[in-house]
Amino acid sequence: MTGVTLLWALRSPCNLGCRYCYFGTIEEHRETPPDQVGVLSHLARTDLALADIAAFVDTLAGSRVERVFLAGGEPLIWPPIMDVVAAIKAAGVEVVLCTNGIPLNRPHLVDRILTLGVDAVSVSLDSTDASYNDTWRPARNRVDGHASVLSGIRALLTARGAAATPRVGLYAVITRQNTDDILSVGALAAELGCDYYVPQPISLERDHPLYTELALTDQDAPAIARRLGELYEQVPVGLPASTYPRQFLDTISTETPGAVAGCFGGTDLFFVEPDGSVWDCPSGLKIRATPPDRHRNIRGTTAEALFGRGGACADCSLYSRDCVNMWPLTDFQRFLPSAGVRS
Repeated sequence: MTGVTLLWALRSPCNLGCRYCYFGTIEEHRETPPDQVGVLSHLARTDLALADIAAFVDTLAGSRVERVFLAGGEPLIWPPIMDVVAAIKAAGVEVVLCTNGIPLNRPHLVDRILTLGVDAVSVSLDSTDASYNDTWRPARNRVDGHASVLSGIRALLTARGAAATPRVGLYAVITRQNTDDILSVGALAAELGCDYYVPQPISLERDHPLYTELALTDQDAPAIARRLGELYEQVPVGLPASTYPRQFLDTISTETPGAVAGCFGGTDLFFVEPDGSVWDCPSGLKIRATPPDRHRNIRGTTAEALFGRGGACADCSLYSRDCVNMWPLTDFQRFLPSAGVRS
């Protein structure tokens, strides 16, 4: 029976105001708070209390859950975060922290990441151009930004030294305006001494105000293919499987939902929202198609009850651009020490 990976958007608040965040923006939600099932917001007031989170984490030991990606919002600005990490690690489950990197400038936080044995830290950085990065990922304090991310990464790598963990990697959101960063951010990851790098195609609904400006289309495919080819040929850093470039290209060339044969969603991968809602995957199409009797929550239940049943992956007819960003999560083992450098 295969293990389960959880992508857990643990908290809603964030210290950045990314203009294309999958949580939306504070500004738009102040005017029109979202009320659809599965739609996230940085203004949410329904984030689970620590007691509810702790009660669920206490049930992880002995369950099928083998790896948890803790994301947000920004998980590392929540004061109890490392207590949650400690409890998950004590249950024998791997932890990957997904962060914008700015909190890594706090020495006590880096120290706890090391002492608790966090398995990996994935840092979001969308460009080697500070102006581009900070335009699309502005800090709410108007002070932090690209330089703060780099200093946080360096602080963590320096503190880690020659230790095997945590593995440290970069994730870059690729839009039609920064296709060259597919290669340049990968080169930066190698220069910094990071262990892995994942360029991700931006995922925007067609009615998103930035869709025309940023969304990748089949017209961008030649440039994307060229940069991905150069990345895999030239950059000595851990990368997603060799099938990933084709998946990346397929997702930007498809405007209508398609099918995914043997999809991992709901068998090997689940998505948990800040309010504790559990979905088979983060795809907005999949969430909207989930019948009410399949709406579940971690509050008051156990990991065994939610994820205890195994079974073969099923074909899914609700392919969307969200999907391609999930494949590296299900193959994340390649980035951990036992896998060595990329294959």
